[in-house]
Amino acid sequence: MKLLPLFATLLLAAPALRAQTPAPAATPAGATAIAMWRANLPGGSYSVAVRSIVSVSTHEYVVDAAARVTEVNIDTTGAALVRFYYIEPNTPNAPAGFGAATIEKTQQLLQEGANRTGQAEDAWKKVLKSYPTTTHQRTIEYRLPSKEAVQKIFDSAEAAFRLQKNTVFKGD
Repeated sequence: MKLLPLFATLLLAAPALRAQTPAPAATPAGATAIAMWRANLPGGSYSVAVRSIVSVSTHEYVVDAAARVTEVNIDTTGAALVRFYYIEPNTPNAPAGFGAATIEKTQQLLQEGANRTGQAEDAWKKVLKSYPTTTHQRTIEYRLPSKEAVQKIFDSAEAAFRLQKNTVFKGD
C-alpha cells in the first residue's frame, strides 16, 4: 500500500517531466543536414555534398598558344567533374600578337552569332564548346568573368572541403 501513493505521484508527474524535454531545433529555411558546397553563378548553379569532395585544385594552362586558361577543378566521388574557368588572350610578349587577334576574332564571331539569336548581352560569358574537341563527357563547366573570381571559387570550395561545412558562393 505504501507504493500506491508513490506510483500515483509518478503517474501524475510524467506529463510534466515530458514537457520539460527540449524540442529538436528547427532547421532554418534552405539548410540541410548534409554539409553542402554551392556555387550560384549567372550561368547556373552547382551543388555538391562536402563529404563527396575528393580534391580541389587550381591551375593555369595555354590553349593552342592563343588563350590562357585559369581553372579550378572539384573532383568528387560521383561521376561528374566540375570546372570553373577564366579565359584570356595569351599575349605575354606582344599585346597585339597572333593570340590577341585570334581571341578578338572569336569574340567577334561569337557576338555576331549571339546577335542573330538574340543572346547578345552575355554571349562571351558562356562556356564555348566545339564538338567533339572540347566536349567532355560528365564535365560541368562554368565560365567566370575574371581571374579573381576563379580564386574566390577556389578559396570557397577549398575552405568548405577542409572545414567540412555548409558554404554558399555567390558570383556576379
